[in-house]
Amino acid sequence: MRLALVDPSRTTRLIVTRMLEARGHEVVPFSDEREALAHIAADPCIEALITSAELKHISGVELCWETRLLATDKRPIYVLMMSTQYDHRSLIEALDSGADDFIGKPPLAEELYARLRAAERIASMQRELIRLATTDPLTGLCNRCGFFERATEACARTAPPDGSLSAIILDIDNFKQINDSYGHETGDEAICACARAAFLHGAVVGRLGGDEFALLLEQQTLPQAVEVAEDLRLRLAEQPFDTGKDRITLTWSVGVGEGKPGDTVDQILARADAALYKAKLGGRNRVVGAPAGVLTRSAIATNGLARASMM
Repeated sequence: MRLALVDPSRTTRLIVTRMLEARGHEVVPFSDEREALAHIAADPCIEALITSAELKHISGVELCWETRLLATDKRPIYVLMMSTQYDHRSLIEALDSGADDFIGKPPLAEELYARLRAAERIASMQRELIRLATTDPLTGLCNRCGFFERATEACARTAPPDGSLSAIILDIDNFKQINDSYGHETGDEAICACARAAFLHGAVVGRLGGDEFALLLEQQTLPQAVEVAEDLRLRLAEQPFDTGKDRITLTWSVGVGEGKPGDTVDQILARADAALYKAKLGGRNRVVGAPAGVLTRSAIATNGLARASMM
């Protein structure tokens, strides 16, 4: 684990650091708790904080609170407080302040190792829960929740007026017929083949559900994103898919939506979705782009055509 260690005593820092490094932990020691807090905020690789209750500028209790505020559902931070006052009152205060555990100071080596082994088990379970909550189990791509989380972060990074964003939505053509003709297991294999074709380094890629995938491209204008989408369309069409009975060509219809400064992920995807609808209407296996301000799918659908008839 990569840990931040905070203690005003140089001797304590040296002793605890040696203990931890002997077991393979990476330690970043601090005498100043304010510097430690700033480092924890800036270094997402810090997985744990070991802090003395007795500090220079703020109390260990306050440092626990501040560290707990830095921890999120995507970044768990294990907090272990050390104190020379190893009694029930100090223990309760430490746990109530946001610490995960409490140990006497100076700590006994084997006790410290045991508590950190517990910390590693907890951290491992938390990472697995985060992975399960944000990953599609079939394809390994982001699931809908994970895609929107990462895409929202990308929108925040792309500041107006110079930033540009584009979204791509891909929908497998005639997917219901593949399921009906070859079975759902083959349908799942087809979805996995499409997921591999949709993966693009540098983009946020996710399976929104069923046979629909989405990509969010940072710093990509609409013409650039349409070119990327055309490459993805050709990539899939040029890879024959073996159903076990015969070999078929998988294709998808692709909609590309352009973002404008201040747009949300939903707004950009709505444009891509409207473009996807046009691609389906136009005969499938094609790319259609929608600039900012395009009509939504509901407006397009006023011509009376039902999308269900095109799946």
